[in-house]
Amino acid sequence: MNEEIVIWLLLAVPTLAGLASLLAPSPKLALAVMCAGIVGTAGLGLWAVGAVLLHGRVLFAAANWLVMDALSAYHFFVMLVVFGLSSLYGCIYFQQELWYHHLTLKQIRQFTSLWCGALAAMAMTLLSNNLGLMWVGIEATTLVTAFLICIYFSRESLEAMWKYILVCSVGVAFAFMGTLLAAASAKGAGIDGHHVLLWTTLRTHADLLDPALMKAAFIFLLVGYGTKAGLAPMHSWLPDAHSQAPSPVSALFSGILLSTSMYCLMRYIPIVEGATRHTGWGLNLLTGFGLISITLAAGFILFQTHVKRFLAYSSMEHIGIIALGLGLGPLGTLAALLHTLNHALAKTLAFFSAGRLAQMTSSYSMKSLRGVLRLSPLWGTALFAGILALIGMAPFSLFISEFMILKAALQGGSLLVAAVFLAGIGVVFIGALSHLIPMVWGTPADPSLRPARPSFLEYLLVAAPLAVLLLLGLWMPQTLFRVLNAAAGIVSPAGGIVPLSGGWR
Repeated sequence: MNEEIVIWLLLAVPTLAGLASLLAPSPKLALAVMCAGIVGTAGLGLWAVGAVLLHGRVLFAAANWLVMDALSAYHFFVMLVVFGLSSLYGCIYFQQELWYHHLTLKQIRQFTSLWCGALAAMAMTLLSNNLGLMWVGIEATTLVTAFLICIYFSRESLEAMWKYILVCSVGVAFAFMGTLLAAASAKGAGIDGHHVLLWTTLRTHADLLDPALMKAAFIFLLVGYGTKAGLAPMHSWLPDAHSQAPSPVSALFSGILLSTSMYCLMRYIPIVEGATRHTGWGLNLLTGFGLISITLAAGFILFQTHVKRFLAYSSMEHIGIIALGLGLGPLGTLAALLHTLNHALAKTLAFFSAGRLAQMTSSYSMKSLRGVLRLSPLWGTALFAGILALIGMAPFSLFISEFMILKAALQGGSLLVAAVFLAGIGVVFIGALSHLIPMVWGTPADPSLRPARPSFLEYLLVAAPLAVLLLLGLWMPQTLFRVLNAAAGIVSPAGGIVPLSGGWR
């Protein structure tokens, strides 16, 4: 199979599926077209990911403006997992909404077309070797996903959408300035003008870049892409958007959209560290922002009464954990990449559960969701397990990635960082359990509710991510470890391979 054609098709297939869904004569057909586009993209994407991660290839297209290496292939795989699970869940979720006439054909067409558009925009971001094109991809995700927030049109959803657009657009404008400054830093490096924004070129010549300009660039980039990722204190759009968006959209936001923005920062880490002679300047900034995000999220989580806002602040915490890991060197970077996958699976499961339970109770209030285990054993168990995984309970795999980050901090002699990290996740652990126990074991707010029996697909959507979270918490496949090492070697300026015994056992 021609690799360049595959790369182009990864962008074309979801785009065409989104356009085709606009012409669908019925909601079911629109959802079917959307799923066909997702399946087609997944098939092509898995071939490309396999070629890169299993066979060690690097795929190029469009005069090297598009590339898939180990880092982009790993994130592309996570994206396909989140989109695949969320698309299947969306079919169940919206079938219920259509049954009760909460949605129209126009709204379903809007959702399916924007959903496929979001996949195309994120794919372009992950495949961009040109840093300017990567910025365009992130800006496109803002424009496309904004209207997914207000599929259910209301004053609150419209306000959340505009807040998302305004805050993230300002953030992305900062990222644009950072991109320009990064290009300016290469002025004296003798790089041809056509290649001045190619990531492969800048990383190769990082030691020739102007360190002052590159430092300024990274500050703008950290604020810009950090806004879209939900890093504190640029997180203000996150809880409102999650609380108003449909649950499949919330799962998409937390599962991969935030991580896609973090991916953009990962691309700049080896460049800024090379330009600053590996002094750890950029890594210290990431560590600081990560700790701030974890600490603030811990405080907000204690006082939540809306389950989706609680999960939004949980996303803010976990993005902070990923940023912290990136700032702690090779072992921390590997742990951050593993945490990206772990968080994507746990958070999609939690949002799936919250959405289905809210459909049964007609509310996202934690008081209305009391006793969900009696209301729906399947989705009550899923919510219970999903939140336990998110707070790092063993044997779920988030415990492993968080433990690896703690180990990286201790090995680096960062005792204060380790202490703040432990305090933050400790507060989250206590706060989350104080909300979770009444929701799962409390007396139901309305004992008369009798929801329909779950379908086989619903059981599958709960069992699949839960099984992976448990498996990775007990055993690390050698193949996955090699993949994580390959991706971490691209991000970490120190490079090298983290031994399995040092990073896992």
